[in-house]
Amino acid sequence: MKTVNTKLAVALALAALAYGAVAQKMPTSPITLNIVDVAGNLALTQDALDAYKTQNPKLVSKFTFTQTTAPELPAKLKAMQAAGRVDIDLVLTGTDALAAGLEQNLWVKLFPEQAKAFSGVMDSYLPAARKMQDLAQDHGLVVTFMPAGPLVEYNPDKVKTPPTTPAELLAWCKANPNKLIYARPANSGPARTFLMGLPYLLGDKDPKDPIKGWDKTWAYIKDLNSCIEYYPTRTGAVMKELGEGSRDITLTMTGWDINPRVLGIVPKNFKVVPFKGMTWVNDAHYMVIPKGVPDDHLYVLLDLMKFMLQPAQQAVTYDKGYFYPGPAVKNVPVTMAPQASQDALKEFGRPEYDQWLAEFPHALPLDAKPMVEAFRKWDQEVGTQKTK
Repeated sequence: MKTVNTKLAVALALAALAYGAVAQKMPTSPITLNIVDVAGNLALTQDALDAYKTQNPKLVSKFTFTQTTAPELPAKLKAMQAAGRVDIDLVLTGTDALAAGLEQNLWVKLFPEQAKAFSGVMDSYLPAARKMQDLAQDHGLVVTFMPAGPLVEYNPDKVKTPPTTPAELLAWCKANPNKLIYARPANSGPARTFLMGLPYLLGDKDPKDPIKGWDKTWAYIKDLNSCIEYYPTRTGAVMKELGEGSRDITLTMTGWDINPRVLGIVPKNFKVVPFKGMTWVNDAHYMVIPKGVPDDHLYVLLDLMKFMLQPAQQAVTYDKGYFYPGPAVKNVPVTMAPQASQDALKEFGRPEYDQWLAEFPHALPLDAKPMVEAFRKWDQEVGTQKTK
Protein backbone atom coordinates (compact mmCIF):
# COMPACT_ATOMS: atom_id res chain seq x y z
CA MET A 1 0.00 0.00 0.00
CA LYS A 2 2.84 2.33 0.90
CA THR A 3 4.46 1.69 -2.50
CA VAL A 4 1.21 2.50 -4.29
CA ASN A 5 0.83 5.75 -2.32
CA THR A 6 4.42 6.71 -3.09
CA LYS A 7 3.89 6.06 -6.79
CA LEU A 8 0.68 8.09 -6.70
CA ALA A 9 2.44 10.98 -5.00
CA VAL A 10 5.20 10.91 -7.58
CA ALA A 11 2.67 10.78 -10.41
CA LEU A 12 0.76 13.74 -8.99
CA ALA A 13 3.95 15.73 -8.55
CA LEU A 14 5.00 15.05 -12.13
CA ALA A 15 1.55 16.00 -13.38
CA ALA A 16 1.72 19.25 -11.45
CA LEU A 17 5.11 20.06 -12.96
CA ALA A 18 3.83 19.22 -16.43
CA TYR A 19 1.07 21.78 -16.05
CA GLY A 20 3.37 24.41 -14.56
CA ALA A 21 1.79 24.21 -11.09
CA VAL A 22 4.18 24.37 -8.17
CA ALA A 23 3.43 23.53 -4.56
CA GLN A 24 3.67 26.48 -2.21
CA LYS A 25 4.94 26.73 1.31
CA MET A 26 5.87 29.72 3.41
CA PRO A 27 9.65 30.09 3.86
CA THR A 28 10.95 29.14 7.30
CA SER A 29 13.23 32.19 7.30
CA PRO A 30 13.54 35.37 5.18
CA ILE A 31 14.77 34.68 1.65
CA THR A 32 16.76 36.51 -1.01
CA LEU A 33 14.90 37.06 -4.26
CA ASN A 34 16.80 37.60 -7.50
CA ILE A 35 14.99 39.90 -9.91
CA VAL A 36 16.06 40.41 -13.53
CA ASP A 37 14.85 43.45 -15.46
CA VAL A 38 14.96 43.37 -19.26
CA ALA A 39 12.61 46.33 -19.80
CA GLY A 40 13.98 49.18 -17.70
CA ASN A 41 11.03 48.53 -15.43
CA LEU A 42 12.96 49.00 -12.20
CA ALA A 43 12.89 52.74 -12.87
CA LEU A 44 9.15 52.44 -12.23
CA THR A 45 8.90 49.71 -9.61
CA GLN A 46 12.04 49.50 -7.48
CA ASP A 47 10.64 51.79 -4.77
CA ALA A 48 7.52 49.61 -4.57
CA LEU A 49 9.64 46.44 -4.41
CA ASP A 50 11.69 47.94 -1.59
CA ALA A 51 8.45 48.83 0.21
CA TYR A 52 7.44 45.15 0.09
CA LYS A 53 10.73 44.12 1.72
CA THR A 54 10.29 46.76 4.42
CA GLN A 55 6.74 45.64 5.15
CA ASN A 56 7.52 41.90 5.02
CA PRO A 57 10.81 41.34 6.88
CA LYS A 58 9.81 37.77 7.79
CA LEU A 59 9.52 36.85 4.10
CA VAL A 60 12.27 38.79 2.30
CA SER A 61 15.75 39.57 3.61
CA LYS A 62 17.11 41.01 0.38
CA PHE A 63 16.41 41.71 -3.28
CA THR A 64 19.17 41.49 -5.85
CA PHE A 65 18.53 43.38 -9.06
CA THR A 66 20.15 42.60 -12.41
CA GLN A 67 19.54 44.20 -15.78
CA THR A 68 20.16 42.53 -19.13
CA THR A 69 18.66 42.62 -22.61
CA ALA A 70 15.49 40.86 -23.70
CA PRO A 71 17.16 38.82 -26.49
CA GLU A 72 19.83 37.46 -24.11
CA LEU A 73 17.56 36.24 -21.32
CA PRO A 74 15.61 33.27 -22.82
CA ALA A 75 18.72 31.24 -23.72
CA LYS A 76 20.21 31.90 -20.28
CA LEU A 77 17.02 30.75 -18.55
CA LYS A 78 16.68 27.69 -20.76
CA ALA A 79 20.21 26.61 -19.84
CA MET A 80 19.49 27.11 -16.12
CA GLN A 81 16.29 25.07 -16.35
CA ALA A 82 18.02 22.28 -18.26
CA ALA A 83 20.68 22.13 -15.54
CA GLY A 84 18.06 22.23 -12.77
CA ARG A 85 19.61 25.37 -11.22
CA VAL A 86 17.33 28.36 -11.67
CA ASP A 87 18.63 31.34 -9.72
CA ILE A 88 16.32 33.96 -11.24
CA ASP A 89 13.08 34.33 -9.27
CA LEU A 90 11.21 37.09 -11.08
CA VAL A 91 11.58 38.71 -14.50
CA LEU A 92 10.33 42.19 -15.32
CA THR A 93 9.83 42.27 -19.07
CA GLY A 94 8.15 43.96 -21.99
CA THR A 95 6.27 42.07 -24.66
CA ASP A 96 9.59 41.02 -26.26
CA ALA A 97 11.02 38.56 -23.69
CA LEU A 98 7.46 37.69 -22.61
CA ALA A 99 6.80 36.43 -26.12
CA ALA A 100 10.11 34.59 -26.43
CA GLY A 101 9.55 32.92 -23.05
CA LEU A 102 6.04 31.84 -23.99
CA GLU A 103 7.34 30.35 -27.23
CA GLN A 104 9.99 28.38 -25.31
CA ASN A 105 7.73 27.45 -22.36
CA LEU A 106 9.92 29.22 -19.76
CA TRP A 107 7.29 30.79 -17.46
CA VAL A 108 5.23 29.41 -14.57
CA LYS A 109 1.55 29.24 -15.48
CA LEU A 110 -0.42 31.41 -13.05
CA PHE A 111 -4.02 30.83 -14.12
CA PRO A 112 -6.03 28.95 -13.13
CA GLU A 113 -3.36 27.22 -11.01
CA GLN A 114 -2.60 30.20 -8.77
CA ALA A 115 -5.83 32.17 -9.26
CA LYS A 116 -6.59 32.24 -5.52
CA ALA A 117 -3.46 34.30 -4.93
CA PHE A 118 -4.77 37.00 -7.27
CA SER A 119 -8.38 37.40 -6.19
CA GLY A 120 -9.80 40.64 -7.58
CA VAL A 121 -6.70 41.52 -9.61
CA MET A 122 -8.27 41.10 -13.05
CA ASP A 123 -11.17 43.39 -12.15
CA SER A 124 -8.77 46.06 -10.92
CA TYR A 125 -7.04 46.58 -14.27
CA LEU A 126 -7.72 49.55 -16.53
CA PRO A 127 -9.66 48.28 -19.61
CA ALA A 128 -6.71 48.74 -21.99
CA ALA A 129 -4.29 47.13 -19.52
CA ARG A 130 -6.71 44.22 -19.09
CA LYS A 131 -6.52 43.62 -22.84
CA MET A 132 -2.71 43.64 -22.62
CA GLN A 133 -3.00 41.03 -19.89
CA ASP A 134 -4.37 38.57 -22.45
CA LEU A 135 -0.98 38.60 -24.21
CA ALA A 136 0.54 36.89 -21.16
CA GLN A 137 -1.55 33.80 -21.94
CA ASP A 138 -2.03 33.14 -18.19
CA HIS A 139 1.76 33.09 -17.58
CA GLY A 140 2.33 36.55 -16.11
CA LEU A 141 0.77 39.76 -14.84
CA VAL A 142 0.80 43.25 -16.31
CA VAL A 143 2.50 45.58 -13.82
CA THR A 144 2.69 48.85 -15.79
CA PHE A 145 0.87 50.20 -18.87
CA MET A 146 1.56 52.77 -21.58
CA PRO A 147 -0.45 53.76 -24.68
CA ALA A 148 2.95 53.91 -26.44
CA GLY A 149 3.13 55.08 -30.07
CA PRO A 150 4.54 55.22 -32.70
CA LEU A 151 5.41 58.92 -32.62
CA VAL A 152 8.00 60.99 -34.49
CA GLU A 153 10.46 62.82 -32.23
CA TYR A 154 12.64 65.51 -33.75
CA ASN A 155 15.06 68.35 -33.17
CA PRO A 156 13.10 71.52 -34.06
CA ASP A 157 16.30 73.44 -34.76
CA LYS A 158 17.20 70.99 -37.54
CA VAL A 159 13.78 69.81 -38.75
CA LYS A 160 11.44 72.66 -39.63
CA THR A 161 8.66 70.53 -41.16
CA PRO A 162 8.52 67.14 -39.40
CA PRO A 163 7.27 64.13 -41.39
CA THR A 164 3.80 62.94 -40.39
CA THR A 165 3.33 60.04 -42.83
CA PRO A 166 5.54 57.04 -43.63
CA ALA A 167 6.09 58.43 -47.15
CA GLU A 168 7.23 61.79 -45.76
CA LEU A 169 9.54 60.03 -43.27
CA LEU A 170 11.12 57.99 -46.07
CA ALA A 171 11.57 61.05 -48.28
CA TRP A 172 13.13 63.00 -45.40
CA CYS A 173 15.46 60.11 -44.55
CA LYS A 174 16.69 59.83 -48.14
CA ALA A 175 17.22 63.59 -48.32
CA ASN A 176 19.08 63.50 -44.98
CA PRO A 177 20.98 60.19 -44.90
CA ASN A 178 22.12 58.85 -41.52
CA LYS A 179 20.08 61.47 -39.62
CA LEU A 180 17.22 59.07 -38.77
CA ILE A 181 17.85 56.43 -36.11
CA TYR A 182 15.92 53.69 -34.35
CA ALA A 183 17.03 50.60 -32.43
CA ARG A 184 16.72 46.85 -32.94
CA PRO A 185 13.00 46.04 -32.40
CA ALA A 186 13.72 42.86 -30.39
CA ASN A 187 15.16 45.03 -27.61
CA SER A 188 13.47 48.42 -28.04
CA GLY A 189 9.93 49.46 -27.16
CA PRO A 190 9.84 52.44 -29.56
CA ALA A 191 11.29 50.37 -32.41
CA ARG A 192 8.90 47.47 -32.07
CA THR A 193 5.98 49.90 -31.67
CA PHE A 194 7.04 51.57 -34.93
CA LEU A 195 7.36 48.18 -36.62
CA MET A 196 3.92 47.03 -35.41
CA GLY A 197 2.31 50.41 -36.16
CA LEU A 198 3.40 50.50 -39.80
CA PRO A 199 0.92 47.87 -41.10
CA TYR A 200 -1.95 50.10 -39.91
CA LEU A 201 -0.41 53.23 -41.45
CA LEU A 202 0.41 51.53 -44.75
CA GLY A 203 -2.87 49.65 -45.10
CA ASP A 204 -1.28 46.22 -45.07
CA LYS A 205 -3.39 43.09 -45.60
CA ASP A 206 -3.23 41.79 -42.02
CA PRO A 207 -1.55 43.86 -39.26
CA LYS A 208 -1.56 40.76 -37.02
CA ASP A 209 0.37 38.53 -39.45
CA PRO A 210 3.93 39.75 -40.04
CA ILE A 211 4.82 36.86 -42.34
CA LYS A 212 1.88 36.75 -44.75
CA GLY A 213 0.18 40.10 -44.12
CA TRP A 214 2.96 42.71 -44.04
CA ASP A 215 4.13 42.97 -47.66
CA LYS A 216 3.99 46.78 -47.65
CA THR A 217 5.62 47.04 -44.24
CA TRP A 218 8.64 44.89 -45.10
CA ALA A 219 9.13 46.67 -48.41
CA TYR A 220 8.99 50.01 -46.59
CA ILE A 221 11.37 48.99 -43.79
CA LYS A 222 13.92 47.71 -46.32
CA ASP A 223 13.65 50.94 -48.32
CA LEU A 224 14.11 52.98 -45.14
CA ASN A 225 17.17 50.87 -44.34
CA SER A 226 19.01 52.47 -47.26
CA CYS A 227 19.37 55.81 -45.44
CA ILE A 228 19.99 54.55 -41.87
CA GLU A 229 23.60 54.18 -40.80
CA TYR A 230 23.12 51.49 -38.15
CA TYR A 231 20.72 50.16 -35.49
CA PRO A 232 21.73 50.37 -31.81
CA THR A 233 20.80 47.40 -29.65
CA ARG A 234 18.93 49.54 -27.10
CA THR A 235 16.77 52.66 -27.01
CA GLY A 236 19.02 54.48 -24.53
CA ALA A 237 21.78 54.65 -27.15
CA VAL A 238 19.31 56.12 -29.64
CA MET A 239 18.31 58.89 -27.26
CA LYS A 240 21.94 59.67 -26.48
CA GLU A 241 22.73 60.20 -30.16
CA LEU A 242 19.56 62.23 -30.67
CA GLY A 243 20.38 64.43 -27.69
CA GLU A 244 24.00 64.92 -28.72
CA GLY A 245 22.93 66.10 -32.16
CA SER A 246 24.35 63.35 -34.37
CA ARG A 247 20.77 62.36 -35.35
CA ASP A 248 17.79 64.62 -35.97
CA ILE A 249 14.77 62.27 -35.91
CA THR A 250 13.82 59.06 -34.18
CA LEU A 251 10.66 57.03 -33.62
CA THR A 252 9.44 57.18 -30.06
CA MET A 253 6.54 56.64 -27.70
CA THR A 254 5.08 58.63 -24.82
CA GLY A 255 7.46 57.54 -22.07
CA TRP A 256 10.61 57.57 -24.18
CA ASP A 257 9.71 61.11 -25.21
CA ILE A 258 9.16 62.46 -21.70
CA ASN A 259 11.77 60.69 -19.57
CA PRO A 260 14.97 61.43 -21.55
CA ARG A 261 14.01 65.11 -21.53
CA VAL A 262 13.43 64.99 -17.76
CA LEU A 263 16.88 63.42 -17.34
CA GLY A 264 18.56 65.92 -19.64
CA ILE A 265 19.64 63.28 -22.16
CA VAL A 266 17.46 64.94 -24.80
CA PRO A 267 16.93 68.73 -24.81
CA LYS A 268 13.68 69.91 -23.28
CA ASN A 269 12.62 71.73 -26.47
CA PHE A 270 12.62 68.62 -28.71
CA LYS A 271 9.16 67.95 -30.12
CA VAL A 272 6.94 65.04 -31.14
CA VAL A 273 4.18 64.64 -33.73
CA PRO A 274 1.82 61.74 -34.37
CA PHE A 275 1.50 60.07 -37.73
CA LYS A 276 -1.64 61.18 -39.57
CA GLY A 277 -4.37 58.58 -39.11
CA MET A 278 -2.20 56.49 -36.81
CA THR A 279 -3.23 53.57 -34.62
CA TRP A 280 -1.74 53.50 -31.12
CA VAL A 281 0.05 50.22 -30.46
CA ASN A 282 -0.24 49.88 -26.70
CA ASP A 283 2.54 48.54 -24.50
CA ALA A 284 2.95 47.01 -21.06
CA HIS A 285 5.52 45.56 -18.71
CA TYR A 286 4.93 42.16 -17.11
CA MET A 287 5.97 40.20 -14.05
CA VAL A 288 6.78 36.58 -14.93
CA ILE A 289 8.23 33.74 -12.86
CA PRO A 290 10.67 31.31 -14.50
CA LYS A 291 9.89 27.63 -14.14
CA GLY A 292 12.11 25.92 -11.58
CA VAL A 293 11.98 28.44 -8.74
CA PRO A 294 11.86 26.85 -5.24
CA ASP A 295 8.35 26.41 -3.87
CA ASP A 296 8.92 28.66 -0.85
CA HIS A 297 10.11 31.38 -3.23
CA LEU A 298 6.92 30.94 -5.24
CA TYR A 299 4.88 31.54 -2.10
CA VAL A 300 6.54 34.94 -1.63
CA LEU A 301 6.54 35.82 -5.32
CA LEU A 302 2.79 35.42 -5.64
CA ASP A 303 2.26 37.66 -2.61
CA LEU A 304 4.75 40.20 -3.98
CA MET A 305 3.06 40.33 -7.39
CA LYS A 306 -0.33 41.07 -5.85
CA PHE A 307 1.26 43.75 -3.64
CA MET A 308 2.72 45.45 -6.72
CA LEU A 309 -0.78 45.93 -8.13
CA GLN A 310 -2.14 47.81 -5.12
CA PRO A 311 -2.97 51.48 -5.88
CA ALA A 312 -0.34 52.84 -3.49
CA GLN A 313 2.42 50.89 -5.27
CA GLN A 314 1.02 51.63 -8.72
CA ALA A 315 1.15 55.37 -7.99
CA VAL A 316 4.95 55.09 -7.79
CA THR A 317 5.05 53.94 -11.44
CA TYR A 318 4.32 57.43 -12.75
CA ASP A 319 8.07 57.85 -12.11
CA LYS A 320 9.54 60.65 -14.25
CA GLY A 321 7.38 59.76 -17.23
CA TYR A 322 9.49 56.77 -18.36
CA PHE A 323 6.46 54.58 -19.12
CA TYR A 324 3.84 57.34 -19.28
CA PRO A 325 1.46 57.22 -17.63
CA GLY A 326 2.52 53.97 -15.88
CA PRO A 327 -0.26 52.62 -13.64
CA ALA A 328 -2.06 49.53 -14.93
CA VAL A 329 -4.94 49.58 -12.43
CA LYS A 330 -7.94 51.84 -11.93
CA ASN A 331 -8.26 54.76 -9.54
CA VAL A 332 -4.62 55.85 -9.42
CA PRO A 333 -4.67 59.55 -10.35
CA VAL A 334 -1.39 61.43 -10.76
CA THR A 335 -2.18 63.23 -7.51
CA MET A 336 -1.30 59.95 -5.74
CA ALA A 337 2.18 59.94 -7.28
CA PRO A 338 5.27 61.16 -5.40
CA GLN A 339 5.67 64.94 -5.62
CA ALA A 340 8.82 64.58 -7.72
CA SER A 341 6.82 62.64 -10.31
CA GLN A 342 4.05 65.23 -10.32
CA ASP A 343 6.56 68.05 -10.79
CA ALA A 344 8.40 66.27 -13.63
CA LEU A 345 5.21 65.51 -15.54
CA LYS A 346 3.93 69.04 -15.07
CA GLU A 347 7.13 70.48 -16.56
CA PHE A 348 7.98 67.91 -19.25
CA GLY A 349 4.64 66.25 -20.08
CA ARG A 350 2.66 67.17 -23.17
CA PRO A 351 -1.00 68.25 -22.82
CA GLU A 352 -1.61 67.22 -26.44
CA TYR A 353 -1.16 63.56 -25.49
CA ASP A 354 -4.65 63.46 -23.99
CA GLN A 355 -6.07 64.75 -27.28
CA TRP A 356 -4.12 62.29 -29.42
CA LEU A 357 -4.97 59.35 -27.16
CA ALA A 358 -8.65 60.13 -27.60
CA GLU A 359 -8.38 60.95 -31.31
CA PHE A 360 -6.70 57.80 -32.65
CA PRO A 361 -7.74 54.14 -32.27
CA HIS A 362 -5.78 51.71 -30.10
CA ALA A 363 -4.55 48.18 -30.92
CA LEU A 364 -2.81 45.40 -29.06
CA PRO A 365 0.73 44.40 -30.00
CA LEU A 366 1.27 41.14 -31.82
CA ASP A 367 0.70 37.87 -29.99
CA ALA A 368 3.76 35.96 -28.81
CA LYS A 369 4.43 33.74 -31.83
CA PRO A 370 3.99 36.37 -34.56
CA MET A 371 5.98 38.88 -32.51
CA VAL A 372 8.92 36.50 -32.33
CA GLU A 373 8.54 35.84 -36.07
CA ALA A 374 8.55 39.59 -36.80
CA PHE A 375 11.71 40.12 -34.74
CA ARG A 376 13.41 37.20 -36.44
CA LYS A 377 12.50 38.44 -39.92
CA TRP A 378 13.69 41.99 -39.13
CA ASP A 379 16.97 40.66 -37.70
CA GLN A 380 17.63 38.45 -40.72
CA GLU A 381 16.45 40.67 -43.56
CA VAL A 382 16.97 44.23 -42.29
CA GLY A 383 19.29 44.55 -39.33
CA THR A 384 21.74 41.72 -39.93
CA GLN A 385 24.53 43.90 -41.33
CA LYS A 386 23.79 47.09 -39.44
CA THR A 387 22.98 46.20 -35.82
CA LYS A 388 25.62 47.11 -33.27
